[in-house]
Amino acid sequence: MQEDSQIMQPAEIEDNAYALERKDVSAILYTVDIENKAALLDLMEPLHAADIADLLEQINAYDRARLIRLYDREFDGEILSELDETLREEVIAVLKPQVLAEAVRDLDSDDVVDLVEDLEAPQQEAILEVLEEADRAAVEHALSYPEYSAGRLMQREVVMAPEHWTVGDAIDHLRSSDEKDLPTHYYHLMIVDPRLHPVGNVTLGTLMRSKRDVPLTDLVEETFQVIPASQAEADVAYAFNQYHLISAPVVDDEGRLIGQITIDDAMVVLDEEHEEDILRLAGVGEESSLHDNILDTTRQRIPWLLVNLITSILASLVIAQFDAAIAQIVALAVLMPIVASMGGNAGTQSLTVAVRAIATKDLTGANVWRVIRREVAVGLINGVVFAVMMGIVGVIWFGSPALGYVIGAAMVVNMVIAGLAGTVIPVLLDRVGIDPALASGAFVTTVTDVVGFFAFLGLAAAVLL
Repeated sequence: MQEDSQIMQPAEIEDNAYALERKDVSAILYTVDIENKAALLDLMEPLHAADIADLLEQINAYDRARLIRLYDREFDGEILSELDETLREEVIAVLKPQVLAEAVRDLDSDDVVDLVEDLEAPQQEAILEVLEEADRAAVEHALSYPEYSAGRLMQREVVMAPEHWTVGDAIDHLRSSDEKDLPTHYYHLMIVDPRLHPVGNVTLGTLMRSKRDVPLTDLVEETFQVIPASQAEADVAYAFNQYHLISAPVVDDEGRLIGQITIDDAMVVLDEEHEEDILRLAGVGEESSLHDNILDTTRQRIPWLLVNLITSILASLVIAQFDAAIAQIVALAVLMPIVASMGGNAGTQSLTVAVRAIATKDLTGANVWRVIRREVAVGLINGVVFAVMMGIVGVIWFGSPALGYVIGAAMVVNMVIAGLAGTVIPVLLDRVGIDPALASGAFVTTVTDVVGFFAFLGLAAAVLL
């Protein structure tokens, strides 16, 4: 009992810091060390499932296993949903079968699909076995759709109402329905015709403030998007973001309602798309995570380091053509990296803007030339500004006005090419069906390095020798 009194309580939330603090993690691990389950439950009880998932991700595998075993039956299915997918298999392997069964049964069908789709076959079967027959059939049906499709993303639980119903009919139906027959979260009543084709939706707020005798068809929202089950989930997320959707019906090939997608799932996809683009631009693999082991991380990064090596060799071949000029004027070797680096940074700026605009469908054939002209103009203005700076540096540092003119001119040329390449290359790659976030960086770097070195050394050889 004396030990119990020393256990720290969770720190109160201050300002907007919702993340777990180090002292919170230490307090929880202390209860695990002394195997005090009651104290552990007291500390974990105020935490959201997302915070518990963060906790499991922050600690090592040994402490993670001990905490899960001590937490035991309090382990909630939402924690698995929030957990980084690279750790799910490890956590599922630690959970007792009955604990896993209770955790999974509380999840909506879309969360179960998200949970099992990346697992190995034995663990997939372990989860499917604990589901009720109807739930298992729903999950297996969703898994039959292509990966990253709306069919995988949707939840089967949906509230339908025939188009001849009134507000009173709908309210009576909702009140008399078994709790298990309704989704955990829903925002609309989906209005369907006799063939189960969705014809509109009514928000719950509109439903509750309308009189009982009002037909549901008089209350349908103006914005109504029907999503085919085969549609790519990236396009689904775009539609939710573009049209400010809260939920949308999903239909099969014959147009029949088979499920719905809600805004929380669409926003998760949108966030994942952004994260993948950032990782691809950095060349670390679209699924790179802090929880990957050393070999996996190395394997993901080696291909892009190899590409960088090849592009560096191409730039070196350009330098080799001017070895005589470099040997005579040592200052060229000193200033070369500045020209290439400035061009590379400018190209990355244009590239990032272009890739983001392509992903959000803001950069299209209708405005591509305007965007290209803008980026070239920006490159020209920035080039002139930094050309003046570097020209002055060349004169003061090396006492050569001619060298200042050369590096200034090379800076302008490379900055203009950087703006052009940073926009044109991702657009061309997108047109031929290659993800611009995946390959643009290597091409833009190659162009700015080669052009920068060639412009600077070529001008130097022509003017200074």
